Amino acid sequence: MSDAQIAVLCLAAVLVFWMVGAYNRLVELRNAIGAAWQLVDDALKRRGDAIVPLVAALRGPLSAEHGALDALLAAQAQVRAAADALGAKPVTAPLVGALIAAEAAMASASSRVLALLEQQSELRTEPAVAPHATALREGSARLVFARQLFNEAGQAYDDALHQFPTRLLAGLFGFGDAGRL
Repeated sequence: MSDAQIAVLCLAAVLVFWMVGAYNRLVELRNAIGAAWQLVDDALKRRGDAIVPLVAALRGPLSAEHGALDALLAAQAQVRAAADALGAKPVTAPLVGALIAAEAAMASASSRVLALLEQQSELRTEPAVAPHATALREGSARLVFARQLFNEAGQAYDDALHQFPTRLLAGLFGFGDAGRL
């Protein structure tokens, strides 16, 4: 074998090792997004678990506010549907956009119900209401933290994805941009 052939083989080996390393790094970062998504999904489920009993407990005392309670249930259903769709591919930016829209509706509906609850001081301490209202607030706080982790994982993935020459490899293997919550 000539020196030129050995040099070409060495260069090809270096290129293959780089490709494998870059691919594995992108897969690792994409998997980190999936792990962060599990935290978001868990926080969404916990918050959702508090909504149905809270609405049931408030139906009687806030009978004049059925619109706000129904909006909260509808927003929760919308969030759950968007989260379930996103769960299969947490890196898909358009699906993240659907969850963001659903979360905006949820924020509006939950703040309206919590404001109504604050106006009714006797309801805040009622045993059928207080634990669920607290769980809703705590679930929202957990969600903020989980979203931050998800967004940081997405940022790390996108940073690696857009670095040259990894960008060339990413296009070849179908890696796309991650969405942010």
